[in-house]
Amino acid sequence: MANNSILVFAEQRDGKLKKAAFEAVSEGRRLADQLGAELHVALLGNGVDTLTGELAGVGADQLHTADHPDLQFYSAEGYSLVLARMIDQLSPSVFLLPATAMGKDLAPRVAAVCNAGLATDCIDLTVEDGRLIAKRPMYAGKAIATVRWAGETLQMASLRPNVFPAEIRDGAAPPATVPFAVEGLEGKIRARVKEVTGGGGETKDVTEADVIVAGGRGLKEAANFSLLEALAEKLDAAVGASRAVVDSGWVDHQAQVGQTGKTVSPQLYIAVGISGAIQHLAGMSSSKCIVAINKDSEAPIFKVADYGIVGDLFEVLPVLTEEVARLKE
Repeated sequence: MANNSILVFAEQRDGKLKKAAFEAVSEGRRLADQLGAELHVALLGNGVDTLTGELAGVGADQLHTADHPDLQFYSAEGYSLVLARMIDQLSPSVFLLPATAMGKDLAPRVAAVCNAGLATDCIDLTVEDGRLIAKRPMYAGKAIATVRWAGETLQMASLRPNVFPAEIRDGAAPPATVPFAVEGLEGKIRARVKEVTGGGGETKDVTEADVIVAGGRGLKEAANFSLLEALAEKLDAAVGASRAVVDSGWVDHQAQVGQTGKTVSPQLYIAVGISGAIQHLAGMSSSKCIVAINKDSEAPIFKVADYGIVGDLFEVLPVLTEEVARLKE
């Protein structure tokens, strides 16, 4: 029988909590207040005890730390096994996690083991008669589905990053830390990550950035991405790209925004030389403010843009970069 409690998975990578973790925990706190429930947070990894202080102001009642060398690097088998055991022990009525690359891989595995209903990539959660109602995009963002969980099954939802506000509560009491025993992983993790090597250079993650400058085929060649990077530097923004650009090998797949790339919801999204195919719109249409730069006035991107510049990007970008630099000075 489920308890009146909410469990949230706080994602960390390389010993650092992700922005999406704070968003998910904050949403868990908001829902817990409405349901009169306790908020529990799950933190998995190796040496994660050093991160407990960062979660002091998010309003969690209990923090469950699963600390083990086998959890140092993310493993779908290891993480899903530990979370399923934690859910079995705590019996929460709701389990939330971020819809990040890790969350998208992890959520269906946990749902299958726990026989739970899963609503993915949610953009809104409300409470009605003590149960959750979720809203999530469908058909590449063309429609918004309103879904609810049947019966008394565990309600699982993954939350789209940059949609739910992260709230740090001043004066909030730190949560009680409860170590979770990690046992029996031997033989359960069939594939292990031994080392993670970065691609070189410090780049912003588009899923966590407040400002994104994204480029498409209108840039004509990879060398012209330097124009985009110059503007991104002035705006302290992440650099994104359309699928066509990534497929052409101009930039790494980590920068791809769209249905087959990453879903982003920044405060400001500047689309440069991007026509606006539905697959790309599916990944960025929930951005708070969209600015489009394209010489084709009929480009679909203008239908979702808040502001549009019809013009040659090779003329517009240098001027825009110069003006931003002047304003910042």
